[in-house]
Amino acid sequence: MNDKPIIIPERYNYIAVFLTFNCNLACSYCINYFGESKFKREHLSGQDWVKGLNRIVSRDNLPVTLQGGEPSLHPDFIYIINHLKPGLNIDILTNLQFDLEKFIREVKPERIKRNAPYASIRVSYHPEQMVLDDTINRTLKLLEAGFSVGIWGVIHPFWEEHILEAKEKATKLGIDFRTKEFLGEYQGKLYGTYKYQGACEKKFTQRVKCRTTELIIGSAGDIYRCHSDLYEGRQPISHILNPGFQVEDIYRDCNYFGHCNPCDVKVKTNRFQVFGHTSVEIKF
Repeated sequence: MNDKPIIIPERYNYIAVFLTFNCNLACSYCINYFGESKFKREHLSGQDWVKGLNRIVSRDNLPVTLQGGEPSLHPDFIYIINHLKPGLNIDILTNLQFDLEKFIREVKPERIKRNAPYASIRVSYHPEQMVLDDTINRTLKLLEAGFSVGIWGVIHPFWEEHILEAKEKATKLGIDFRTKEFLGEYQGKLYGTYKYQGACEKKFTQRVKCRTTELIIGSAGDIYRCHSDLYEGRQPISHILNPGFQVEDIYRDCNYFGHCNPCDVKVKTNRFQVFGHTSVEIKF
């Protein structure tokens, strides 16, 4: 029996593929550690990732986004990129701390490039752990090789001035440098713009119904309702290698409202860079 194609609903906005939760950085404000962070650390082989992801039937404007952790730490990172079917577009979220020579030599720029209002390779710049000039030089090297790449910096309260200076410096060199709102806690204050009051404050729990616009796949191949379920190691709804899995665009019962992850309930831009989108819809 052949595996069923995984058809992405028209309303969906994002396909998150967490290749690995390993990371070569240790940022104090990492969003992966907003909660208790009980996520699974196992990961699928490159062959299994390719088998599962190649079932996906998406659209030109809705790529699979390879992320982590740091996705390049998956031992089959380049294999996965080169063996995903041509009709499945690829975006990458990375800190760019990998062997660029090998990447440029083995990956064709057109494989990670599409018609979109932002870069396909999005470099997360974290000044707490990274050097700006090195990040800029690495980005320029990929740009010169023909890749679609830009830098994103989080406006963390402590690093805001530096991030804005970094943006100015990179922009003068022709790099698309964009900023993102800081999500999480700093000095006892919760930062971020959220659609649902109290969702991330961890002061109560409430039973709700929730519907997502994202396909979220953990490093072990499990599929989750939301980022909160992923990071807290809650029961997945299926697995990418389940031959009968189909995406159901439905509201699901949830007992954890009040302990949401900021990624799910923040007000942000969608994949077309239109502001006002939120990943989930909640009924109380």
